[in-house]
Amino acid sequence: MTRKSENREPRRRRRPGAALFVLGTILILLGAVFVRQHWTTLSAYHDDVVLQGERLWRKAFARFGLPLPRTPDLNSLEARLQDAGLKLGDPIFMRIFKREFLLEIWMQRDGKFQRFATYPICRYSGQLGPKLKQGDHQSPEGIYTVSLGQLNPASRWHRSFNLGFPNAFDRSHDRTGTFLMVHGGCSSIGCYAMTNDVIDEIWEIVTSALKSGQPRFQVQIFPFRMTSEAIEARADHKWAPFWRDLKHAHDLFEKTQIPPRVAICRKRYVATPGVERSDGSATIGESCATQNAVVTN
Repeated sequence: MTRKSENREPRRRRRPGAALFVLGTILILLGAVFVRQHWTTLSAYHDDVVLQGERLWRKAFARFGLPLPRTPDLNSLEARLQDAGLKLGDPIFMRIFKREFLLEIWMQRDGKFQRFATYPICRYSGQLGPKLKQGDHQSPEGIYTVSLGQLNPASRWHRSFNLGFPNAFDRSHDRTGTFLMVHGGCSSIGCYAMTNDVIDEIWEIVTSALKSGQPRFQVQIFPFRMTSEAIEARADHKWAPFWRDLKHAHDLFEKTQIPPRVAICRKRYVATPGVERSDGSATIGESCATQNAVVTN
């Protein structure tokens, strides 16, 4: 007789693959949600890694002569100005964000400033934080002004303008350094290098504004986009108090679209709202007359 067991089909073993796949997918989704919710905090601990990665790919673009992503159409300056209701010679205002590798130019229209262009920075040296001394290869942070005398059309870096480091704030902290520039090329030992093509357009806008009567323009240099979340994520950083002072000036401009009045009081930046229709050309010196008007969030 044939055994019954020989007539039965062998039982199929249940494979755990499907269950593991579902479990893995759930864990990945939960991880993605966590990272998204806490990205600002997590990324704050990896600023140095982010900067190194940015420098590598930007250098590769420059080596092959390719325009960096987010570079405006440099062949259409006049058309872009016309579309924005602006013209060469209008007063300007400038901001730099180090972590994002971006330089913004704002131009005055009807008494307020509007963002005209955002340019990718090809290279700067150092990490997040201010410049302290000559030779530290650190690019500065702070609030500076640039006048005609700080422009160098025959720079070894194609064209350049001096940021004016050390300013009154830097000198109050005994900080040293010279010839901290925004210039062409893609190399830096403390400057902001924009590539030659980009600095040519910036140069045309800058020189037109200064030669048309703006005595000087304000340059605000920040470590990163100055959101409350970004500041809070770096609350334990040694430069957090300095960055919070810079944020006051940043927020005043964000609110009014007029460059704030800036002074140095007891070795700190203080800022008050800019006067209506101001072009931001006031000098930055030591004064505590406005210390009680600093705006906080």
